[in-house]
This record gives sequence, structure tokens and C-alpha cells, in this order.
Amino acid sequence: MLSLCSSSSMAKASLTLPTNSFPTFIHPQNISTSLTSAPFNSQFFGLKLSHSSISKTTSSPPSSFKRGFIFAKVSKGSKPPAFTLKDQDGKTVSLSKYKGKPVVVYFYPADETPGCTKQACAFRDSYEKFKKAGAEVVGISGDDSSSHKAFAKKYKLPFTLLSDEGNKVRKEWGVPGDFFGSLPGRETYVLDKNGVVQLVYNNQFQPEKHIDETLKLLQSL
Repeated sequence: MLSLCSSSSMAKASLTLPTNSFPTFIHPQNISTSLTSAPFNSQFFGLKLSHSSISKTTSSPPSSFKRGFIFAKVSKGSKPPAFTLKDQDGKTVSLSKYKGKPVVVYFYPADETPGCTKQACAFRDSYEKFKKAGAEVVGISGDDSSSHKAFAKKYKLPFTLLSDEGNKVRKEWGVPGDFFGSLPGRETYVLDKNGVVQLVYNNQFQPEKHIDETLKLLQSL
């Protein structure tokens, strides 16, 4: 047993607690009860949440949690895996297309979610600066081409959006997730004209900072 005491010139109080009362790590599978005890339907930084989806995602620890922390496979100084994906117009686009010029490849959770919309619009608003630096901008998420087309049209996005259905490329690049892997990561890579990664930037909750960091790096190349 432990005794916790507080005192002053006026009064003294003591509280006795059992030694096993200190907080312990809460396993993710124990979170589902508290999260699903009340109606819930929201969008949070790119993850479309609902009462049922939370129950599913938290009923057991995701595989990434069981394995421990995930570290990105693609790092500064490396050449990332090649890919070929469909853009918002259904056309095939390969990473090799951008060889010879800098390219910003940013992975984001989903179209039309608050954080992702804010990030896309920030890239749009600074697009002339990217062009001046001679760089291309490419966004990648698991949404299909029709979703990308509607998203690009609604917000007048002037750059390419690629559909990574099944998140194959995301996995190959080793983009780390958040919240024990339940939330797709928001990660930006800057490749130089030789296809070598010069910057890896991860920030789920400040989407616009991705633009500041990438421009800063591009202007130094």
C-alpha cells in the first residue's frame, strides 16, 4: 500500500491507494467498448469513421500493431519502388514518367475528408511555385479514378491524382499508418531529377505543412 499526502498550515489530508492502482497500458481491443457505447459518425483527418467501422477496427489489434512500430521502407537517399497506376482520367501513369525532373509524391488518406481537402487545396494554391521549381506534384490514395476525378474537379486541382486501390504502392513504399495502423498515413516524398528521395515528411494533423517543407527543399536543390 502507498500513502499519498498533501499538507498546509490549515489542514492535512491523506489518501491510501493499493499499489496496483496505477495506470497500466490499455490494449487496443479494450477500446471498442468505450468507443462504441454511444452513437458516432464523423470524419477525422482522412479517416471516415462510423459506429460500425470503429467497432470493426478496434475489435482486435491490427497486424501492424502486433508487429510493433512500422518504419518507412523508403528513406532519404534511396530510390523508391516503381509504380504504374491510373490517374483521375483513367490514364496509366508510371513513376518513370517523371525521371529527369523533381517530383513531389504525397500519400493521403482519402478524397473529400477535411484534412485531405485542406492539403490538396494548399498544393493547388502553391502550384505555380512548384512549377517554377520545375517540379511535378502527384497525390496518391486508395480512392478509385472516378472519386479522384470528382475531387479534382470540385476543388480545381491542377495536378495528378493516382488511384492505389488495395494500397499496394502505399505498402511497397512502407508509408506508416497512425493510430495503430487504423488511419492511413499522410506522408510526402520529394524525389530529385535522378529519382533519389531527398525528403520524407510525415505530419497527419498539419496537412498544409507538407507544402511548406517540400517547397523549402525544392528551392534548395
